[in-house]
Parts: sequence; C-alpha cells; structure tokens
Amino acid sequence: MAQLWGGRFTKATDQMVYDFNASISFDKKLFAKDIEGSKVHVKMLSKVSVISEAERDAILSGLDSIYEDVAAGKLSITSEYEDVHSFVEANLIDRIGDPGKKLHTGRSRNDQVALDMRLYTRDAVEETCKDLKSLLKTILNIMEENIDTVMPGFTHMQKAQPITLAHHMGAYFEMFKRDVLRLDDIRARMNYCPLGSGALAGTTYPLDREMTAELLGFYGPTLNSMDGVSDRDYLIEFLSALSIIQMHLSRFSEEIITWNSNEYGFIDIDDGFSTGSSIMPQKKNPDIAELVRGKTGRVYGALTSLLTTMKGIPLAYNKDMQEDKEVAFDAIETVQHCIVLFDGMLSTIKFNKEVMADSAKNGFTNATDAADYLVGKGIPFRDAHSIIGSLVLYCIDKGCAIDDLSIDELKAISPAFDQDIYDAISMSTCINKRLTIGAPGKEAMISEINACKEFLK
Repeated sequence: MAQLWGGRFTKATDQMVYDFNASISFDKKLFAKDIEGSKVHVKMLSKVSVISEAERDAILSGLDSIYEDVAAGKLSITSEYEDVHSFVEANLIDRIGDPGKKLHTGRSRNDQVALDMRLYTRDAVEETCKDLKSLLKTILNIMEENIDTVMPGFTHMQKAQPITLAHHMGAYFEMFKRDVLRLDDIRARMNYCPLGSGALAGTTYPLDREMTAELLGFYGPTLNSMDGVSDRDYLIEFLSALSIIQMHLSRFSEEIITWNSNEYGFIDIDDGFSTGSSIMPQKKNPDIAELVRGKTGRVYGALTSLLTTMKGIPLAYNKDMQEDKEVAFDAIETVQHCIVLFDGMLSTIKFNKEVMADSAKNGFTNATDAADYLVGKGIPFRDAHSIIGSLVLYCIDKGCAIDDLSIDELKAISPAFDQDIYDAISMSTCINKRLTIGAPGKEAMISEINACKEFLK
C-alpha cells in the first residue's frame, strides 16, 4: 500500500527494509490512545477554524467507527500497515474520503507517537499504583492479624533478635509505599502534553495547545517542541520505578521461598499458587515466588535497554526511539502480572506461628537482651557481651536455649543473674519493651499500623 510519506520517493521500499522499519506488530497496543488523541486534535482544529465543523464531525464519526469495528473484531490491525498511525489514517480515508486527509493537519507522527506513548504510560502508572495498593492492603491485613506472632529477625541470614510477623511485614509495607509515592511523582512530572510540537519546530497553524492538553487530562502543553518529541525521561523513570518494584517483589519472594522450605517450615503456600514435580510426588514448589524472582532481570533489562538507546541520540526525534516500546510494554505487563500474582499468593499463605516462635527461641535471639540485663545489674556492656557469649557456647554444648538453663547454671557463669532473668529474656519482653518509633513492640506496631491505614486512605 502507499505510504503516508510516499510523495518524495520514486520506487517502493525494499520489503526487508519495510519489515525492519515497521512497528505495527507492537505499537498496535497504542491504538486506543491514537484514536483518543486524534479525536481531541480534530476538535481543536475545528475550534481554531483550520477545518470546518462538518469535516470535524465526519472525522470523529469515522474514528468512532474504526474504534468500534476493531473492538468488535470486525477490523484487524495487520502488518499491511507500517504503524498504528498509518492504520488509523488509511482506514479513515477509506471510510470518509477527503475529510479524512485533513486529520493530520498541524501534526507529525513525531508528536503523535509522543502523545500516544505518554497517554499509554500514564494509564500504566495508574494501573500499577492500583495493583500496589491492593498488595499493600494484603500486607496490612497480615500485620493487623499478627501483632503478637513471634518470629526471628535476621541479619546475615542468621537469627539475630526476636520480632513479630507484623513488624517483618511492615518493612515490606514501607517498601511498596515508597513505590506508590514514586509513581505519583512520575505521573506528576510526565503529565504534560507534547501534541502540537510537530516534527520538532511546532507548526504555522494556529493550534490551541492548551485546549488539547486540557481535554486529554494534562496539566498543560510541553514548553519546548524539540523536547516534546524527543523526551523519553518519563518512560525511563517509569522503568526505573518498575525495576525497584520488581526488586522489592524479588526480595520478598526470596523470603517466601526460604520460609517455605522444610528446614524453616514457617509457611504453607496455598495449593492454588504451587505446583508439583513430574517425578517426585512429595514436592510442592513455590513457583510463583521463583518466577517473580526470575523475571526481575527481565525488567532490569528493559531499563538498561532504553537507557542505552537514548544515551547517544541527538535532538530531536530519531528512529532509534522506536525501540522504547517493545521493552516498555513487556516490562509493564511483567511487573503488573507479578504484583497481582504475588498478592494472590501472599493473601492465601498460612503462617505456622508455633514454628516461627520456636525458631526465635531456639536461635538465641534474646542474647542481646540477656546482655542488657547484665548491664542493668552494673556490669559494663563489653564484659556483659563476653559473658553472654560464653553462655551461648554453654547452651550450644547442651543443645538448649538460654531460657532452659536453671538459675544455678546461670549463676555459675555470672553471679549477677537472678530469678528475674527469665522474665527479662522472654520473647514477649524482648519484643514489647522496644517501643521507639519503628520498633516491633506492640504499642509501636499499633501506631505503625494506624499510619499504614492513613496512607491507604
């Protein structure tokens, strides 16, 4: 078929060149946004008297019919067309004739695709935010239900101090909360309309860019036409935010995988979010968590790809920038699916509370509190640290916890120990006396949960 730009050329494009150049196979995702932007552009052209009202109405009717036919499956977006913009314009001209040829007045494919991609990305940001808020609600529910669920906290993958499941989940709430705030920032920064930038230098037509920006829900038009068509910062920012989201999901997945192991046994993953082995009948694999962890590299790759594409591009538009779409579409879809599936998995997990509490007790997680107890008895901290180290070695040899030792055994190691040591190093005491902001103590956790509820409002 004839190209929109064919007048300058004396022979057809080589088929391999055409196929290499074409973007219809992936930019058809922008179809709805191309129709939306085109309708607003046409309304503006009529308002500033570049086209007549009759031409406007004919074009709008034609665009609506194309949209409806594609939605109903009566019209397919095929490789016959170079890109989605060519598809819309060619079909419009076929349907309404000469008025359709005026659709592109005062517009370039450069500002057209810049608009379409920005509209698509803005919707993707909002949808990702919505998915994250659902995940945050799931995490908050677990926090509320597990304020008293004791578990070990870890450093270096070794048991360190006792915490609660609510406290552990609260850390992930903070991560995903920051992700939501990042997305809000990105949406605000990107919400300016490039339509009217033309190819790079605007246009001589008296376009009302404020009108198109307002009708499309933007704060206003972009203020430099060269930047308007060549800016992909908003997409790089979004891919960066998606990479951070995916990193958070991957960290969480790693813990789910560890907790699900026989050695830990902290959780049971619901059958609906697990699979078995083709050869080992006993297996129940945490596949969703593993896939989320695995897909993280894919999302990082999209960010690196676009950064690399953009790093050497002079102003203004260059065809290299067509490479923004496939990686972005894939990363957006990947992260959104990961969030939704992870949310479903997390919401159905069963926590084995007794196993978690026993793990905290048997991992000497109250050793720091035992040292603090001795400091309270007047022993310098460094000496107390050494005494408790010796105590832990004694317990390891006996195969027991500190709490299991008799008072005589404790006094043999240090006469400063008294009967009140047992209460001082109980798991509930170790946790609930930590009341500073952000600590796992019950009062602190209730305050944290209330803050989380306020955020989700």
